[in-house]
Amino acid sequence: MILLLDTHAWIWSVAGEHIGRRAQRVISRADANDAIRISPASVFELTALHTAGRLRLSTVPAEWIRQALLTSRIRLAPLFTEVAVDAGSIPRTALADPLDRLIVATARHLDATLLTADAQILLYARTGNVRVQDAGI
Repeated sequence: MILLLDTHAWIWSVAGEHIGRRAQRVISRADANDAIRISPASVFELTALHTAGRLRLSTVPAEWIRQALLTSRIRLAPLFTEVAVDAGSIPRTALADPLDRLIVATARHLDATLLTADAQILLYARTGNVRVQDAGI
């Protein structure tokens, strides 16, 4: 099973905070199998949040990302044309944030479980459109 971390779940897992106990067990199982991924959209989102002053990192984004990937078994998922097309086909009424649509489409393409605490994504998943694990539980 591949586990795709939503942007906030990636940040939380690196910082060791906010992740629920069940989610921690899911992360541990995926980590043991070298099966944790992040979307390139999360790299963009983390950098944009830092640039906008909405996220404080211990260092510049490029260095934080490099260290986060170097010191963990988290890998960057590829961004294929099919993922971008799938993301574009998700209605804005279902998921307003285009980056969320890219992350969801990446999870679907990888046949992965998406670890997220995003209420809109969790609601969208109830319709069977993506497999999720609530990061806060």
